[in-house]
Amino acid sequence: MPENTASETDRQMLYDPNERRIRSFVTRAGRLSAAQARAIDSLGPTYCLPFQKSALAFDTVFQRPAPTILEIGTGMGETTAFIAGHLSDKNFLGIEVHTPGIGSLLKLIGEQSLTNLRLIQHDAVEVVRDMIAPNSLAGIHVFFPDPWHKARHNKRRLIQGPFVELLTSRLMIGGYLHCATDWQDYAEQMLDVLSAEPTLKNTADSYAARPDYRPTTKFENRGLKLGHGVWDLVFTRTA
Repeated sequence: MPENTASETDRQMLYDPNERRIRSFVTRAGRLSAAQARAIDSLGPTYCLPFQKSALAFDTVFQRPAPTILEIGTGMGETTAFIAGHLSDKNFLGIEVHTPGIGSLLKLIGEQSLTNLRLIQHDAVEVVRDMIAPNSLAGIHVFFPDPWHKARHNKRRLIQGPFVELLTSRLMIGGYLHCATDWQDYAEQMLDVLSAEPTLKNTADSYAARPDYRPTTKFENRGLKLGHGVWDLVFTRTA
């Protein structure tokens, strides 16, 4: 992912004085295409959930009982839609802060007639803390989060000990946390942080082979051809 270049206003938004924490994203308006805007207008009321300070009842939200997977940072939605379409027996809840990404994924939902996917446009930490009940998720996906690759920005990275502890508490026993990155030093940090969480167990000796359900994107394929690495980490909750 390209580095975020924050304006002065954006920089102010990186620290939330109410939460007393540094946010891992910069909010931008972005350019919303006409097709994305139409998708938000027509499909948003059905597939987008408002932020609330109470836990979701997944069976009610998806109108069926099924294992629920949370994805943090759906981007433009291609990977999310692919996985939801191929794993139709599971429910998927996606979190994304940028409006064009929400519109793009809603457009894919309409084109592919996906019924097992819901979206929340809000800060992931607050969603996980307030809207996801403990021991309720079958899995969590965090694919290619912003690497904040400059050393002075590393503190803004999403995968940090306190957040991993929160994520793990929302997994059911046997549930998994799958992270992926194309920045080696972030991969090393992820491995250290996940390994330090006492309720998680690595499914591999270090990094995992890419699971079949995670497709490679065109940008990932381009990077692989140039010799860039991609690292997957899959841990399961054991206690």
